[in-house]
Amino acid sequence: MQGIDKGEYSFSTCWNIRRHPVGEDMIREIAELGFRRVELNYNVTKEMLTTIEPMIERGEIGVSSVHNTFPHDPDPDYGTDSVLLGFEDEVKRKRAIDLLVGSAEYAHRYGGEAVVVHPGEVPFPHDISKDLEKLYREEGTDSPQYRSKWAEFMERREALSAGYIEKIIVSLDEVCNRAVSKGLDVRFGIETRSRPQQIPTLAEAKTIIQALKGAPVGIWYDTGHAIMMDRLGLYDSVGEMQGLMDDIVGVHIHETLGLSDHWCPYVHSKDMNFYDAYLPMIRKAQVKVYELKAACEPDAIHESHELLVQKLAALEE
Repeated sequence: MQGIDKGEYSFSTCWNIRRHPVGEDMIREIAELGFRRVELNYNVTKEMLTTIEPMIERGEIGVSSVHNTFPHDPDPDYGTDSVLLGFEDEVKRKRAIDLLVGSAEYAHRYGGEAVVVHPGEVPFPHDISKDLEKLYREEGTDSPQYRSKWAEFMERREALSAGYIEKIIVSLDEVCNRAVSKGLDVRFGIETRSRPQQIPTLAEAKTIIQALKGAPVGIWYDTGHAIMMDRLGLYDSVGEMQGLMDDIVGVHIHETLGLSDHWCPYVHSKDMNFYDAYLPMIRKAQVKVYELKAACEPDAIHESHELLVQKLAALEE
């Protein structure tokens, strides 16, 4: 079924990339939902671009944004869950900078407005977020077990985060200088993340953005990730969001059930009010992108979008 025109809203290729080895087929399926623009995510390969680029050139699809590292880089050091711009190893950090500038070059060439960036994380000997999620589900955040594990986690995070943030600021400064010197008309959105050891918290985002005042850097507010971090206890996703309203570059639109994210807002939670708190940020964002999982069916996507648009219209009244 041909979807109703979704206007300014964009749609991430993360929804159907695993179903389509050929880029053109992947984009056509998204366009059939009624989206005129896409966000090309970090799993899009150079091979896929050989069939996507002619579609962009012919004006069959627009690109709102690309998600670093773009196109896909199989090296986990430059993947989505990595120290990335915070590497202490200068060779690795320089490589991360080069790749981000490369992502920006692609975004600019395709007429995109932004690059979504995972800046880095505080590394842990093992993925402590898995322990916290297990305790969240089995014991709850008020349990002594959760509080004890959370205190252990926060002690290391708080001890080390400042050093990584400093490196990230230096890296982003270099990225922006190079992007500007190349005439790249894109903004960099540092994304709220899905694991508590990952940078930035909303306060850290503010620190990074203020340190780079005047540079094309702002917050990429991933609503579903922010909800997860709020539930785990890392920050207040609504209260602290207000202080970043003037720094918003883009949003990832999706809802979280418990700690499972990338669901269609309102439709899958069956809660007609909860997600309303994030509408002001969505309204303010320059780039609005649905980032949904493969399990979201077209009918649910259409219904969710209709509800979202109605609710945003009601905010204007």
